[in-house]
Amino acid sequence: MPIAVRTAQTVWEGSLASGSGTVTGATDALGTLPVTWAARTEQPGGKTSPEELAAAAHSSCFSMALSLALGEHKLTPTKLTVEAAVTLDEVDGVPTVVSSAITVNGEVPGTDAASFQGIVDEAAGICPISRLFAGANITVSATLQG
Repeated sequence: MPIAVRTAQTVWEGSLASGSGTVTGATDALGTLPVTWAARTEQPGGKTSPEELAAAAHSSCFSMALSLALGEHKLTPTKLTVEAAVTLDEVDGVPTVVSSAITVNGEVPGTDAASFQGIVDEAAGICPISRLFAGANITVSATLQG
């Protein structure tokens, strides 16, 4: 039996270039988010994209994985700021998500930069979204604050 199943739905109307859609998560926590091809490949203009949603999923998942890994080392973060930059590029003439670059800034009393980096590396191996993106180029850069 799975740990969890979550759903979202997109309703799209029109062609790729001139059409638009809305994404709604089943819990309504996301609200209804507008999406367009132009928002994906040009300026967002207040709309989202699958890559932004993937980045949100990756950054939130990684922060949880890192918090877990820190806890296993008897460390409690004061603050973790995790950013994911998901890149859409053309591969063999087809738009493809090719990478997710994670940047971590952490305030973690009781550790040093080398130990923190080691724990960040552990988190990279247990983050479920990192594992989902396993075919993509995922990089992680970490900075310990204070």
